[in-house]
Amino acid sequence: MHDRLERPTPPAYDRTERPGNIGLVLALAIGLVGAIVFASLLPAPLAPKFAAGLLALLAVAGVFSAFAYAVGFLRLPAAAARRDVARQIADTFSEGLLVTEGDSQIVYANDAYMELCSARDAAGLVTVERLFSGPADVSEAIYRLAQAARARRYHAEDIRLAPPLTGDAEVGWYRIRVRPLKRDGGGVSNLWTVVDATADRQRQENFFQELQHAIDFLDHAPAGFFSAAPDGAISYMNKTLAGWLGYDLTQVGSGGVALSDIVANSGSTLITSVAGGAGEVRTAQIDLDLKRRNGRTLPVRLLHRVAFGQDGTPGASRTLVLNRAAGEEPEEDLRAAEVRFARFFNSTPMAIAAVDQDGRVTRSNAAFAKLLPLAMKGAVSWPILDGVVERDRPALREAVAAALDNKGDVEPVDAALEDSEGRPMRSARFFAAPAEDAGGKGAMIYALDTTEQRKLQEGFAQSQKMQAVGQLAGGVAHDFNNMLTAIIGYSDLLLANHRPTDPSFQDIIQIKQTANRAAGLTRQLLAFSRRQTLRPQVLQLGDVLSELQLLLRRLVGEKVEVDLKHGRDLWFVKADINQLEQVVINLVVNARDAMPESGGRITLRTRNIAAADCASFGEASLAATEYVLIEVEDNGSGIPADVKAKIFEPFFTTKEVGKGTGLGLAMVFGIVKQSGGFVFVDSEVGRGTVFRILLPRHVPEAGELPSKVEAPKAATDYTGQGSILLVEDEDAVRAFAARALVSRGYSVLEASSGLEALEVVEREGTRIDLIVSDVVMPEMDGPAMFAELRKRGVTAKVVFVSGYAEEAFAKNLPEGDFGFLPKPFSLKQLIETVKASLG
Repeated sequence: MHDRLERPTPPAYDRTERPGNIGLVLALAIGLVGAIVFASLLPAPLAPKFAAGLLALLAVAGVFSAFAYAVGFLRLPAAAARRDVARQIADTFSEGLLVTEGDSQIVYANDAYMELCSARDAAGLVTVERLFSGPADVSEAIYRLAQAARARRYHAEDIRLAPPLTGDAEVGWYRIRVRPLKRDGGGVSNLWTVVDATADRQRQENFFQELQHAIDFLDHAPAGFFSAAPDGAISYMNKTLAGWLGYDLTQVGSGGVALSDIVANSGSTLITSVAGGAGEVRTAQIDLDLKRRNGRTLPVRLLHRVAFGQDGTPGASRTLVLNRAAGEEPEEDLRAAEVRFARFFNSTPMAIAAVDQDGRVTRSNAAFAKLLPLAMKGAVSWPILDGVVERDRPALREAVAAALDNKGDVEPVDAALEDSEGRPMRSARFFAAPAEDAGGKGAMIYALDTTEQRKLQEGFAQSQKMQAVGQLAGGVAHDFNNMLTAIIGYSDLLLANHRPTDPSFQDIIQIKQTANRAAGLTRQLLAFSRRQTLRPQVLQLGDVLSELQLLLRRLVGEKVEVDLKHGRDLWFVKADINQLEQVVINLVVNARDAMPESGGRITLRTRNIAAADCASFGEASLAATEYVLIEVEDNGSGIPADVKAKIFEPFFTTKEVGKGTGLGLAMVFGIVKQSGGFVFVDSEVGRGTVFRILLPRHVPEAGELPSKVEAPKAATDYTGQGSILLVEDEDAVRAFAARALVSRGYSVLEASSGLEALEVVEREGTRIDLIVSDVVMPEMDGPAMFAELRKRGVTAKVVFVSGYAEEAFAKNLPEGDFGFLPKPFSLKQLIETVKASLG
């Protein structure tokens, strides 16, 4: 090839170019006008023939003109002018331009492209595919461009060609682009652009090499260096520092390493606490320990620089790291002592800070910066009080003032700490001691984080209080059940002797209904104290809630939506279905009462919780095992923090007088705990509340299937025969039960205690068929009597009666078969239990 400076520039090639034919058109028009004039002068007989010929000639001329305009023989003057300007620009364009139709038909090529092809005329032109045929990588790029051209879409490629088209260098770079080009008449061609990008590539490679040299210099510098974002993510670390810490450089800069990963003992808080004003650049010198990947520490000195924007927000930091490990460089004894003290000061878990006479922090360690970040950024007087709740500030200020006055034995101060929005978050105990600061008054502040200790103390106190209240509630409910049993029993006896038409019949019904309502309150108290009688069954929670949702929708009304979302493949649980339904109903009713008048939504969800997921609940009391979760979520008013701590206490309610007993959530708590589960609550005022109930997973044994609730079948015959020993220390209850059993045909023997019952059994011998005994009695309780009877060889069946749960005393019983009847019971329940026990 010839050098481009010696070769004349070939003219541009345009196959669409046609000579201007305006003169031809004008000639045709003049000829037609002349023909018309000539026809008007012809004789009449020849005029029709001439007119027909003229019309035919005009038709041919019209077709010819339309065809000529379509293919470009005829052009309008304005369009032709625009096309001439565009052609002139394209012809003189510095980049090579080529227009093609189909795969290989060249329509246009400008001067620059013809020069790339070394073409003097149209015969020397070749397509881009032929011009850049070469090695495999070049052919692949050209193939992608050709495919884009056939698909009528834009595509670009950078191609490295050795040697280049000009042949005046070893390597050349070309940037090739293709895009569809709409043409006059509706056709679509492809416009190819070819640019010699060799000079741009060389500049890029030179800049990249210089950048690589700079990075290499920084990587092998004798000091460490890193850059971190305001959130602590490290965006760059040089090779020297990475080697000290044992990190691979490929792990740094992609979010894999943060300040907290490389700084020991919470020292990252000290680094990120550097404050500054708008537009300032602050540099801090910090002595602390870095943390190697193998867990060992590295003493360093940081020269930490942060630039702040005009709005005061910190930007990315630049930090120089000086190694202070022994043997790295010779140091004087004073410098070595200074470094050791700085390491100890910043590594201690106790928060330490020095303050001046105005209460400003002059120096602090990492633990203090983490505990009181607001105190580190205060510029006005007494910023040491920032972050302490308002009620505790006077006591802390007096303690610091006493230390500033050089007084000894300053009493420690317990204070609650708040976040930037004024919400109490943590607690601490502060100690103040005198200390001079640069010759002036100063004080040292020591602080211990007591948050966990305070939580444990509060939790223990709450647990003790709940246990004491539960014992009191259980005892009251047990004694009250005895009285209710007598009231309900004697009401049944009266009803049996009165017709519905008697005037006193309705009064007796009212007495019994009132007693039943009181029995419901005692059941709630027993549920809270976890002494309620439960009948656990194997349940599938999805089925239980599905059957319950119709009742729930009636309870909440039309303005509140109830949405039930089942988890997949729920595990089985074992619980009392009636009590579990009562738990869900209570939570839904509470959620309804928290809704505004306009209504809201209550969502019930169920899902399985694996043992590994228990930690996500953030509850230390939750054992790591498998659970089934029930969530009851509402978008109501929410529960304030001071109320949330009391919601499970009995008789605590925020409802108006007469609208709640305060036992609903207490019963929920007791039933869930007695079932071996957990109940937690999360709430945000104004957004809603979520109650979470976790019941332990139950794996059914062979042949054990989920229980179904069946309505009890009414017995048609309540009479029977047999000798029954009735043991009850409450005279009214014993008298009612004896009358009820005698009236149904049974022979009844009575005893007021366990010892008396043993005497009756000794006297009567084996003619006793059934023993109905209370559990809690003076002298000898029911379980002790049961054990003694079995020792004496008495095999009569036993039915225990108690207001406490069966599980509360069953563990004290020897092995044997016995029945259970919870108090309070009605006459019908007593007779049914006795008849079922006697078979």
